[in-house]
Amino acid sequence: MGLAEQVRDWVRDREPGLLAELAAWIAQPSVSRTGEGMADAAEHGLELLRRSGLTARAVETGGWPALVGTAPGPADAPHVLVYGHYDVQPAGPLHEWLSPPFEPDFRDGRVYGRGTGDNKGQHLAQLLGLRALREITGGLPCRVTVLLDGEEETGSPNLAKAVRQLDRPDLVVWSDGPVHESGRASVVLGVRGIVTFELRVRGANDVLHSGNWGGVAPNPAWRLVQVLAGMRDAQGNVLVEGFADDVVPLSPGERDALERLPVDVPEVLAGIGVSGLEPPAGLGYYQRLTGPTFSINSLTCEDAGEHRTVVPNVAVAKCDMRLVGGQRADAVFAAIRAHLARHAPDVELVTGGAMNPSRTLPETRWTQAVLRGAEVGLGEEPLLLPALGGSLPIAAFTDELDVPCYGVPLANVDEHNHAPNENLVLDWFRRGIVAAATVQRAIAEEGR
Repeated sequence: MGLAEQVRDWVRDREPGLLAELAAWIAQPSVSRTGEGMADAAEHGLELLRRSGLTARAVETGGWPALVGTAPGPADAPHVLVYGHYDVQPAGPLHEWLSPPFEPDFRDGRVYGRGTGDNKGQHLAQLLGLRALREITGGLPCRVTVLLDGEEETGSPNLAKAVRQLDRPDLVVWSDGPVHESGRASVVLGVRGIVTFELRVRGANDVLHSGNWGGVAPNPAWRLVQVLAGMRDAQGNVLVEGFADDVVPLSPGERDALERLPVDVPEVLAGIGVSGLEPPAGLGYYQRLTGPTFSINSLTCEDAGEHRTVVPNVAVAKCDMRLVGGQRADAVFAAIRAHLARHAPDVELVTGGAMNPSRTLPETRWTQAVLRGAEVGLGEEPLLLPALGGSLPIAAFTDELDVPCYGVPLANVDEHNHAPNENLVLDWFRRGIVAAATVQRAIAEEGR
């Protein structure tokens, strides 16, 4: 009997207890933004690491602690770091939840609750895969370090401090986010970075009557939209000088992986109620998700939604830029500042959170091993995604440790992470435990 079959039997024989562990972990609040439950969650997480045979400790970072578990492997075996996060988003509007967010509810083959898919169910599957390996084979095939971040939902501002306190691994494996939108299993090679910021334009010292003052008093709303139009044109080209100077072109392996990804563009557009793609024209669907972007998130005159006939005294645009391989958040912020200094010195820039992008090439040594192990454990050939459209703090590993990083998502497409009724399909949880074990085995075989 192969390892995958043995682990599936192990999961089936212990399923009530494994689901009880999952439920208890979800029931423990761990909202990093407010601090709700964080101290108790850290203790709970350390105990989960110990139950999986790891030597556990909390690593102080200046914020919420990172939880680290370590276990030796055979001599000369690869060293694998498994990353996840134990903090969760706030519950949000309670009236929109069909069951209380911190009272896990099992129904219709899913478990509902805050943190089910993002990220407690996914990293628990990784831990249980290690536990299964130990109980079935008597040990682990690789040296393992598990790092559970306590601040991912607030941008992981101190993750690099924790990473610097660890031994350098050969590679990193993480499980976060949903599988491919088609429902297929996937292996992810990178994530886009992000910078967030506000542009603020001020006018008169108070809101003014538009009949008495329109055409006389400067209108900050008009000024703001004109400034924004000078930062990105109608064809979708970002006009901020230097913004994309450091972008590294896709490798042949990345281009090949993109061409293999399935997508029905008309169906995707119909699903969101639009008829066409965002400019610029001529880009493929997945090219758009692996390139840099500039998005306006919201526009407001801070009028509390009253929409009176006035000349506003302030206008605000909340924006983000997604970054790709080669770009760095500090350089992008510098480019924005320089652009505004040249073209709109009256506009105030308020910088927000930022993450650098992370990139691992398909040509990297461990790629085929991770793909092979994921296929064996998940029971289907995974799609290879050069990068997620979204952002995760994986650059803390690629930048600080200079090692390849591989995502093996274990949550359903409709997990509703960050939203009411967050959920995890239990079949993905079960399959994830198996895949966590078989990926470790495949990496060990590659490292021989």
